[in-house]
Amino acid sequence: MPDTLDPDEFVKPFVSETLGSKSLYFSISAIQSSMNLMQPDALVLEYTRTMMGFLLFNPRPDHIAMIGLGGGSMAKFCHRYLPRTRLVVVEINPHVVALRDAFLIPPDDKRFTVLQGDGALFVRRPPKQYDVLLVDGFELRGIPARLCSQRFYEHCYEALQPGGILVVNLHYRHPQFDTYVARIQAAFKGEVRMVVEPEADNATVFACKGHLQAVHEASPGKHGASLRPAGLPDAAWSQLEAAFTHIAQSPRCA
Repeated sequence: MPDTLDPDEFVKPFVSETLGSKSLYFSISAIQSSMNLMQPDALVLEYTRTMMGFLLFNPRPDHIAMIGLGGGSMAKFCHRYLPRTRLVVVEINPHVVALRDAFLIPPDDKRFTVLQGDGALFVRRPPKQYDVLLVDGFELRGIPARLCSQRFYEHCYEALQPGGILVVNLHYRHPQFDTYVARIQAAFKGEVRMVVEPEADNATVFACKGHLQAVHEASPGKHGASLRPAGLPDAAWSQLEAAFTHIAQSPRCA
């Protein structure tokens, strides 16, 4: 990844802290990430719990790539609760990377790495194919064009292993939302499921390089314990159960 990115080209986020939480913003009207100071590995924002729904399709991924670090909510969650999984996170904004200690993001080790670089370039020439690719890259004005083009989603498809899962966080009320979903559908040949957050403007799109079928879809029960990925600790499942039930009830994209 290139290391010549000029920090002056990027918006510097600001951090707001209360007695119980710490949050990252690019503007006061849009929170990017939030951390519970008593439980720094917890998923505070609802959409992050929904994005973890890839575990319904692949409960034990070997390699995950993530575009967009933010406050590291999903990165920390995966690092703690998926101990056999290797995770690489790509973040273009050096000011965001500089806040990793403030948000208690683990240091790099043999199974966790944070790279400063362009996520669009990363998926164009990935070092390997991944089981899961999480795309949650935002800037001051929303999703940058390079992370929502038709070519980008096609590169995401190629960056995945057969059966691999792409998970994308989108703004449901964005005027180009339908266009972005259509691009994902075209790149992934229609194997797409969309989950809209009931009390937010986020929509999570799941797309599969292959047949999109949750591992629990053939189970007699559709809710509760039947949705729980094998081996997931109680502390993780208590955060994800409601989101996974919502995913199971969401239809595929037409």
